[in-house]
Amino acid sequence: MSASHLPQRVKVVEVGPRDGLQNEKQPVATDIKIALVDRLSAAGFANIEATSFVSPKWVPQMADGAEVMAGITRRPGTIYSVLTPNMRGFEGAVAAKADEVVIFAAASEAFSQRNINCSIEESITRFEPVARAAKDAGLRLRGSISCALGCPYQGEVPVASVVDVVKRLAALGCDEIDIADTIGVGTPTRTREVMDACAKAFPIERLSGHFHDTYGQATANIYAALLSGISIFHSSVAGLGGCPYAKGATGNVATEDVLYLLQGLGIETGIDLEAVVHTGDFISQAIGRPNASRVGRAMLAKLKDAAASTN
Repeated sequence: MSASHLPQRVKVVEVGPRDGLQNEKQPVATDIKIALVDRLSAAGFANIEATSFVSPKWVPQMADGAEVMAGITRRPGTIYSVLTPNMRGFEGAVAAKADEVVIFAAASEAFSQRNINCSIEESITRFEPVARAAKDAGLRLRGSISCALGCPYQGEVPVASVVDVVKRLAALGCDEIDIADTIGVGTPTRTREVMDACAKAFPIERLSGHFHDTYGQATANIYAALLSGISIFHSSVAGLGGCPYAKGATGNVATEDVLYLLQGLGIETGIDLEAVVHTGDFISQAIGRPNASRVGRAMLAKLKDAAASTN
């Protein structure tokens, strides 16, 4: 696909409330998480990854998932997703009235063993009852593939391995499948190679790109994925997040940076960039960490200057 044939509209899945906050060492108050989701809803996101239903022993930051889901103001038309690693988590998701449940696997055997202590095949088998239950309940099912562009333990991940996991998740009935560059080592050429191969195994309109910015390549990789025809991308407001199992991995690509890129390309998202900039400032101040979005910082400074000049 040439630059003149980019998608006209892109769905941006906001993952900050879950993937972004889950690794924060200091507890984030439930009311802050609720306010974050509500601000993102008001900004116009069609899909927000709100929380996860996992064991508090492993991810204590997400222990208040039920309270978060009960406290948010749901915007009509927005899909509120939750991560569900097992049937217990799925039951929590159903009770919380989640719109979509997310299961996950890795394209790297080494990462799968280090992350969830089992092989890729075993991890897929574990998710079979969750997938069946989601379908029986009429819920959307999304599958996420970690380390699709590189692994911190085994290094290069063969494209064939990524495609194999895509096929396995497709067989479970996934409505969407995320191709994730968990440690941010991907490059545009590799991104296109992987996306083009995955598109032969699963409908391209239901594939999504999930990029981290460790090597500063995330927006370049998103552009490459756009050229491949991908029209769904994940991002995290203020660049929140990282990967506890991937040494040195920085956060997800910042939503503000992605929206600025898409806006510059004339691609519609239905999202208010200025509202997201203010939301990034809100959560950065609330948790006491620097805003990782260069677009967010630049636009906020510009907005503050404009406000000061009118007073």
